[in-house]
Amino acid sequence: MNHPEAKGDRSTLAVMLALQELGLPFLIPFGENSRYDLVLELESQLARVQCKTGRLRNGAVLFAACSCYGHHRNPGVARRDYAGQVEFFAVYCPQTFGVYLIPIADIPNRVSAALRVTPPRNNQRRLIRLAADYEIAKVSVVTV
Repeated sequence: MNHPEAKGDRSTLAVMLALQELGLPFLIPFGENSRYDLVLELESQLARVQCKTGRLRNGAVLFAACSCYGHHRNPGVARRDYAGQVEFFAVYCPQTFGVYLIPIADIPNRVSAALRVTPPRNNQRRLIRLAADYEIAKVSVVTV
């Protein structure tokens, strides 16, 4: 089983590869104590990005829109969202090879989020976030 940090590092690497392929400049913060993984340079503005690993389940890429601290000795709070601390989530899903860039404003649920890869069986369209609308690249990060 892969260590969660190794899985997160692969997702961040996939996001960085996608951004580099698109020619989008980005910065990497020094150290482990920031609430964001990358900073995007968008025209004349900087935008903080939190990288996440998505999992394909029932036709949707699911990802956490918060950090969990329940495993810490005295966490204070079990979950912490990213409201006011990042402008984007960048999600890599190994099953779809997709890299998705989602504005935090598009994620109303502060705990988890889903991007539909296949249409819902009930044909619902309202309040559905389609993965194709957020996909910026296809990247394969192979593990040995």
